[in-house]
Amino acid sequence: MTTHLSPPDAPTRAQPVRDRRAGAVRRALLGGPDQPRWARPALWAVLALAALLYTWSLSSGGMANSYYSAAVLSGTKSWKAFFFGSLDAGSYITVDKPPMALWVMALSARIFGFSTWSLLLPQATAGVASVGVLYATVRRAVAVRSTGRQGNGPPVNGAPYAAGLLAALVMTLTPITVAINRDNNPDTLLVLLLVAGAWALQRAIETGRLRPLLLCALFIGCAFNTKMLQAFVVLPIFALVYLICAPSAFPRRIGRLLAAGAVLVLSSAWWMVIVDWLPTSDKPYIGGSTDGTVWDLVVGYNGLGRIFGRKGGGLGGGLGGGGANFGGTAGAGRLFNDIIGGQISWLIPFAAISLVAGVVFLGRRPRTDLTRAALLLWGGWLALHLLVFSFAQGTFHPYYTTALAPAIGALAGMGGVLMFQAHRRSIGWWALPFAVAVTGAWSFALLRRTPDWNPWLSWTVTTATVLAVVGLVGARLLRQAGPTPASRLLTGAVIVGLVGGLAGPAAYAESTTTSQVNGTNPMAGPASGGMRGPGGMRGPGGMGGPRMGASGGMGGPGRMGGGDGPGGKRPPGMVNGRPPVGGQASGGLPAGDGQGNGGPGGGGIGGGPGGGIDSKMIDYLVKNVHGARWLVAVTNVHSASSIMLQTGKPVIAMGGFTGSDPAMTVAKLQQYVKEGSLRYLLLGGDNHGGTSDVTSWVQKNCAVVKASEYGGTASSGSSSSGSNSSDSNSSSEQLYRCGT
Repeated sequence: MTTHLSPPDAPTRAQPVRDRRAGAVRRALLGGPDQPRWARPALWAVLALAALLYTWSLSSGGMANSYYSAAVLSGTKSWKAFFFGSLDAGSYITVDKPPMALWVMALSARIFGFSTWSLLLPQATAGVASVGVLYATVRRAVAVRSTGRQGNGPPVNGAPYAAGLLAALVMTLTPITVAINRDNNPDTLLVLLLVAGAWALQRAIETGRLRPLLLCALFIGCAFNTKMLQAFVVLPIFALVYLICAPSAFPRRIGRLLAAGAVLVLSSAWWMVIVDWLPTSDKPYIGGSTDGTVWDLVVGYNGLGRIFGRKGGGLGGGLGGGGANFGGTAGAGRLFNDIIGGQISWLIPFAAISLVAGVVFLGRRPRTDLTRAALLLWGGWLALHLLVFSFAQGTFHPYYTTALAPAIGALAGMGGVLMFQAHRRSIGWWALPFAVAVTGAWSFALLRRTPDWNPWLSWTVTTATVLAVVGLVGARLLRQAGPTPASRLLTGAVIVGLVGGLAGPAAYAESTTTSQVNGTNPMAGPASGGMRGPGGMRGPGGMGGPRMGASGGMGGPGRMGGGDGPGGKRPPGMVNGRPPVGGQASGGLPAGDGQGNGGPGGGGIGGGPGGGIDSKMIDYLVKNVHGARWLVAVTNVHSASSIMLQTGKPVIAMGGFTGSDPAMTVAKLQQYVKEGSLRYLLLGGDNHGGTSDVTSWVQKNCAVVKASEYGGTASSGSSSSGSNSSDSNSSSEQLYRCGT
């Protein structure tokens, strides 16, 4: 019998599979033959930088914004609380936002257990994903305008990859974006969904197909269920760009926009319709609303109230009826002021110049040109957000401006490449050195607002800017001497200009990884501005009032900042307007273990504005809950969140986030007490979390719990255990026991 043996070098059947897998890995890591060799490794480096900035020492932030953290914890204990986005597992009241961002974190916490990492890692991951999607969007948008050759392979063009990388790098290093991606506010998911919507819209314009346009509408609808009407700021420019630039006939474009509008309505309204359709008895009160409906929340507190201001008490009320002024006085200069300027405005001048220059350079291209469509899309995105954020009269936090970062990055990437190409072959060569000079000058101005913080940095930026501008001008003049010297000088000048333009925001961004970011009002960088009550703002060395540092610490009851507290005294533990590392826990609460527990001084737990709560009282409540649905009812969400994070028990925040929600009524309270769902109430503080009728009923029908009953010697609202020997709890907060 003859045996036929394969030649020793014959490939086995598994060899082609292994080769294909190895080739796929190489392409993923190094890119394909149609890409420059540096493009894919550079992308991985930017994404790695983003991941490092967003996750380094992430656990130091504790529970971040304890308000949302408590809601996530509740979502892990009750699917009803999960669906509604309830603050407490008993589903008394919801948070003042739709629940999609909470769903992501709650699912993570259900899978991996509730902890800082399971809470915040999805946020950081979404931030890195936003950078990657922006890179892909900008890269595809930049037209091929020059070719190069890589070895003996096919021609390659580096411009699209350079534009995408620059856009991704700018977004990665945007200070407020780094701060918010290390927090659990919903803005991180909002930005990811909006950037995904821009990617889908661009694909719809590029391909002329309907499906990407419908996908864009779906992304925006999901963004609505993340932060309501802020998601719709981009809608006018999205629709206008598609109407102008899509390749199909005009009537067909109109029809497709109507189809996308139907998808948008369905994907935006489904949760709201379900919740508002349910009977009041089957759902929690919708936090932030005046009548317990999502619709009122959409058009009121989270809608027109943000634009025109909302009169009323609590945090949602106005400084003079206008809204909590965390970001400075409304006006054209708001995004460049002492509070917000260092968070977002570093490259706004460069982005604006890039937009104008890019539109001019591409002026003769056809209507459907993808690069020009992208410039219009991102330029409109930037303009609309600047307009809304600058003049909004309602509650405004600096971290809202992270929605500007994708547009600034995209315009910087596309415009930078277009100006670079024009510098080499166009009469518009001066646009690039002009943009670099303006950017450097503004960076110097921002850095000099805090001259004691890294004082060398402002002069380094200035030196790099001058060298870059001189190099760019010199490269243009050297063109007559030959392309090689001019090209080398141009490349060097661009690198130096890039360092000068990004050094300032990079320093601010890096600061968030080495200091504790305030969960309620996250910011980056040094103490660069402040807020006080009615009367105006204060900058470094400016008018009176407290300063609000980069971490936005609470200066005292009802006042923001790390500066002067009540009576003109600086709160303990504050350094240059911000808490030291390990000093302040989430949401403006006193220092603790990062789990909502209290810091030094009597073993109290943080209660946010208005003080802490004695831990002995909390122990007493846990021991005497006797099967009640809620551990206690309190006047504000700060105390409620802290107690829930410490005990894991549901707590009623009677007035919701603002403290003025009409959620609690005498009839509802009587029902809770009668059925044994609630036995204890802690009333007092800056507001009562309900009507005066509720307070009167409790005082007449419930028994006072004296401090001696739970072993305390201080008043019930105090976090120190020896400052008051009164047994009557005569301070601003009083514990009551209702029912038997």
